[in-house]
Amino acid sequence: MITLLRTNSEHPDFRTLVTLLDRELHQRDGEEHAFYAQFNTIDAIAHVIVAYAEGKAVGCGAIKFFAEDTTEVKRMFVHADYRSRGVASLVLKELEAWAQELGFTVCVLETGKRQPEAIRLYEKNGYVPTPNYGQYIGVENSVCFRKEIQ
Repeated sequence: MITLLRTNSEHPDFRTLVTLLDRELHQRDGEEHAFYAQFNTIDAIAHVIVAYAEGKAVGCGAIKFFAEDTTEVKRMFVHADYRSRGVASLVLKELEAWAQELGFTVCVLETGKRQPEAIRLYEKNGYVPTPNYGQYIGVENSVCFRKEIQ
């Protein structure tokens, strides 16, 4: 059974999972990793979900303010041993619910073309491609998505 904890970016389990995420992204993105890393700091993120299986932290995600009605999904990760079990979808749905509670009506996110599993996750959960935004405009490896959560 998966349990979800609402917390913030100071939580040690979140920080441990993000370290694993960053290692994996560094392997996938190679030299481009430094570009993405600058936009993925975890200082002072107020809305973080950590997923647990049998008491072990196995997944995470976060939302950050993006615009008046829009939040950005960040730092989605599931430990390799727990993938393909629906953990990421549970985390994503909880982030969307939290975003709605906070008054947001739209979620946006960026992922990389070298992360086909992430692209499938977001499409499966109702996210649609949107033009690259902000720092991702013109970045060939970036794929941006959007979802109305009203």
